[in-house]
Amino acid sequence: MNPLGLKAWVVAVLVLLVLAVGATWKVQGWRYGKLLAEKDGLHQADLDEISKAAAAQVQKELEKRLSLEQSLATSEQTHHQVLTNEEKKQARLRDRLATADLRLSVLIAEDSTSCNAVPAASGAVGMVHGARRAQLDPAHAQRIIGITDDGDRGLIKLSACQAYARELNRK
Repeated sequence: MNPLGLKAWVVAVLVLLVLAVGATWKVQGWRYGKLLAEKDGLHQADLDEISKAAAAQVQKELEKRLSLEQSLATSEQTHHQVLTNEEKKQARLRDRLATADLRLSVLIAEDSTSCNAVPAASGAVGMVHGARRAQLDPAHAQRIIGITDDGDRGLIKLSACQAYARELNRK
């Protein structure tokens, strides 16, 4: 073989080799591209499923929160109404005490050994027959009603706090 023919033959083999490698490269690219597209589709499906599950969980928590807020608002309204009613009742009681429409009295103990027994108010008529009673000064009665009013408010607020804590623990 002459050197020119040998060179042509080597160039032809190299060209065929390059074409074969290029074709193989192209076919492998298509195959891997198809595999990557399938994996990407599966990965996207997994991400969509995770996203839907997260959205469902968020929706569930939101509904739970809204339910809790609604029940707490109802509870707060109830306790506010109870507090308002108690305040009105206490105000009416204070007004009745101030106008002498109502008088507070206490039972006097019948202790024969005591030397400083408080005499009963003259003409005091009560529901308990035979028991001696002493009427309280209106100013003292007002202070007692104020103390009981504060105590009632405290009990109502404590009840509201307990209901709030129970509601939070229940949810």
